[in-house]
Amino acid sequence: MSGSEDLSDIVDRWLTRAAEDLLVAERLLAQEDISPLATICFHAHQCVEKTLKALLTKHGLRFPRTHDLMELLLLIPKAVGLELTLADLGQLNRYAVESRYPGEWEPISQLEAEAAVHIAQTVSAAALARLDPGATQA
Repeated sequence: MSGSEDLSDIVDRWLTRAAEDLLVAERLLAQEDISPLATICFHAHQCVEKTLKALLTKHGLRFPRTHDLMELLLLIPKAVGLELTLADLGQLNRYAVESRYPGEWEPISQLEAEAAVHIAQTVSAAALARLDPGATQA
């Protein structure tokens, strides 16, 4: 990285991917004829993961290659003012693996999928407000 333009571009790329994941989750959730609940939850998780990584990048903070949302949240300085708790993100953490691979997992309910999308929307809006106070979510 050679300058702030490069950093800004990286942040924008993280946010673009996060917005795509949120859009997919929202559109799938709105479908009445199909219910890919695991896929909805996976994309909600991915939105939050990429959003947190955008925040960390914006503040020049390195982060490990992880899908653990709670680990990423703990790396964000309190001064950023992102008012999320580990409990807010804890329920999404399971979707990084459980929603993508077969296993002895508890089934995901419609209510859980709705909650996952709501959390992703909340995190996205909160992070965007800290990244660019004048920005609005698309």
